[in-house]
Amino acid sequence: MAMAKRECSNCLDTLNPVRDALYVINGKWKLPIIISVSVGNERFNAIQESIPGISARVLAKELKDLERHQLISRTVSDDYPSRIIYKAEAYADTLTPIIYALKDWGINHRNRMSVSDNSSDDIE
Repeated sequence: MAMAKRECSNCLDTLNPVRDALYVINGKWKLPIIISVSVGNERFNAIQESIPGISARVLAKELKDLERHQLISRTVSDDYPSRIIYKAEAYADTLTPIIYALKDWGINHRNRMSVSDNSSDDIE
C-alpha cells in the first residue's frame, strides 16, 4: 500500500507542473498568438491576420491573458494617434523548444494516423 502512495506522489510531482504549464498555454489560440508575436507581428491587426479564424474579441482577451503571464508585453506610444505594440518577452523564448517538440510530435502523429488510416483501407 505504501508503494502505491509513493507512485502517486511521483505522478503528482510531474502532473502538477504540467497542469500549471497547460493552464497558461492551453486553448486554441494561445500558442498561435505566441508564435505570431514571436516572429515579428507587433500590431493587433497583423497578429489577427496571421491567425485564420480568430476574432478581435478573442484575440484581445488572449493577449491580455498572455500579458498577465508575462509572455507578451504591450506598449502604448505617446504619438497621436497612439500605437499599440505587442512584443514577445524573453520569458516566451523558454517555450521555443516546447513549441518545436509539439510541432515534431504533431507531424509524426499526423503521419502515423495517415499510415494507420491507409492500412485500415487495405483490410476492407
